[in-house]
Amino acid sequence: MLGKDKSSQSIFLPALTWKRIVTSTKKKSNPKKPLADHLNNNSIHFYHKDPVLHLNHENVKKSLSCVNLSSHDGYTNNIGIGYCKLQQLSSVKKVPQGALTTSPKRVIVQASTSELLRCLGEFLCYRCYRLKHLSPADPVLWLRAVDRSLLLQGWQDQAFVTPANVVFVYMLCRDVVDGDLICSEHELQAILLTCLYLSYSYMGNEISYPLKPFLVEAGKEAFWDRCLAIIDVTSAKMLKINADPHFFTQVFAELKIEGGCLPQDIGRILER
Repeated sequence: MLGKDKSSQSIFLPALTWKRIVTSTKKKSNPKKPLADHLNNNSIHFYHKDPVLHLNHENVKKSLSCVNLSSHDGYTNNIGIGYCKLQQLSSVKKVPQGALTTSPKRVIVQASTSELLRCLGEFLCYRCYRLKHLSPADPVLWLRAVDRSLLLQGWQDQAFVTPANVVFVYMLCRDVVDGDLICSEHELQAILLTCLYLSYSYMGNEISYPLKPFLVEAGKEAFWDRCLAIIDVTSAKMLKINADPHFFTQVFAELKIEGGCLPQDIGRILER
């Protein structure tokens, strides 16, 4: 009886002891999770004590999540960009040529100095119809004589009479040479050399030039009066011919026409 009582006797354990046994069995079944929870609880408790550290901790978590998202989307983003580029290239190829705004073609003007001087001489002969003995070579000789004189005197290192400057002189002459009023070659020479002086002053490399090679009269008053009259008429065109290449091309083409240039040649000059 005594043995039976001992075998059938129940064992009573305190409640605290039972909780410890249950906790120990849980730790044995999953030892990692409680450690992480314990660290998280400690860290949360630690960050709650210091708000600044808590905010820093939250920012770090957000930044890590953003990095993960960007690394995850990087491949798809790269694919999308490449696809967009291919679409843009294909769309550019499909645009009709008429829809594109094309810039004007560059006009290349080529002519020798002798050819343009000949055209200028023929223009002056045609304009001054009252001068029966005027030859196209006469105005050319007047211009070259002044250019040579300034070279020999050391006022310039290279010749001024070039195609561009001949076009400039022609632009002035066609506005101030009046064939109805010019009665002698001397008058024409005075007007032509005045235009040449203004061309030197505007287009030349030097600050000033001597007046003597340009004078055909004893006094200087008439020369300066002509200078002021020519400036008053052509000052706007002097500025325009340097600022507007198209205007220069037009003046050049008109000078070629004065020399008997064929219409098809002028069409090629003005092509744009």
